[in-house]
Amino acid sequence: MTTVVLVDDQAVVRAGFEVILRSEGIEVVGQAAGGVEGVRIARELRPDVVCMDVRMPGGDGITATRALAGPDVADPIPVLVVTTFDLDDYVFGALEAGASGFLLKDADPDVLVDAVRRVASGEGLVDQSLTRRVLREFATRRAATPRDVAAARLLTAREHDILGLLCRGSSNAEIAAALHLEASTVKTHLSRIMTKTDSRDRVQLVVWAYSRGIAEPA
Repeated sequence: MTTVVLVDDQAVVRAGFEVILRSEGIEVVGQAAGGVEGVRIARELRPDVVCMDVRMPGGDGITATRALAGPDVADPIPVLVVTTFDLDDYVFGALEAGASGFLLKDADPDVLVDAVRRVASGEGLVDQSLTRRVLREFATRRAATPRDVAAARLLTAREHDILGLLCRGSSNAEIAAALHLEASTVKTHLSRIMTKTDSRDRVQLVVWAYSRGIAEPA
């Protein structure tokens, strides 16, 4: 069973999320009203996913995300950022802090459930509409990064093609259609790329690509 910790300063939001997730067999094992408390509870309970708000008086979600899922964390816990703010600057900070996905609070219940399950499985949310826009804006806001030749050589030509489409927010099916491949083949390639780059999910693979000058804005 997938387990979740909810971190949000609004009790009514946490209660609503809990009802939705429990109705679909996802267990909410802990809740917190701020980032500091959320980090403590998540480290204690080790859930499959932490649903994290960004703006909270009890410790912001970016700092908490970095503490749980940042690049220097030895045993990271996947974080799904759930925010009211579409393309808020805080969301960009969360991306670099290690977030595995993004969701708006007004998303339909089935989208929330799917998001939690996908983040728990290591897919991340690169092909959600919000995340597409986040990645596009993230790419344009970053300073130009010199291409890391050694990193680029880790990947085959086909893997570069697939990674380039992933960085534009394409789903497996869209990548497969663009490159005339089977979706299962794309999934296999992505798994190999994540292993080569030591990326734990698709979102952080995109961050890896941009930080090394391998991906370019669409």
